[in-house]
Amino acid sequence: MDGKIMQKYNLWIQNALEDMDLIDELNNINENEEEIFERFYRELEFGTGGLRGIIGAGDNRMNIYTVRKATQGLADYLKSHHNSSSVAISFDSRIKSDLFAREAARVLAGNGIKVHIFTRLQPTPVLSFAVRELGCQAGIMVTASHNPSIYTDTNAMALTAAK
Repeated sequence: MDGKIMQKYNLWIQNALEDMDLIDELNNINENEEEIFERFYRELEFGTGGLRGIIGAGDNRMNIYTVRKATQGLADYLKSHHNSSSVAISFDSRIKSDLFAREAARVLAGNGIKVHIFTRLQPTPVLSFAVRELGCQAGIMVTASHNPSIYTDTNAMALTAAK
């Protein structure tokens, strides 16, 4: 297997210590080159439907680390284009949606961006309304609603510029 992929895997083994599900998954695939390859051969790409992927460990999966990375990209964009910014964040009932929403909020707050995060499940149209009503520069909806039904254990993170 490619040495860079194994290097990424080993970095995750050493450093991905915040989510027990990820730690268990990384340990369980220890001898499985195909599974390691699938998780680390590329990074999830942000497309028109947001950031989509299977929940799990690795750069090619949805997890707290990929959510943080994508959110940092949004924070960098907002800071470079606005003197002050605010972002509305919502989530639905999909697996780990509330966790991913809180992680996104933490990254934004750490960048000095005001966050309006819902405390309960909300459908996407409510977030759209909140972005405009609150005058936010962006909104984040954590959901898997646009994925095919085979993705019942996935989340998509949609970062959408409102203005």
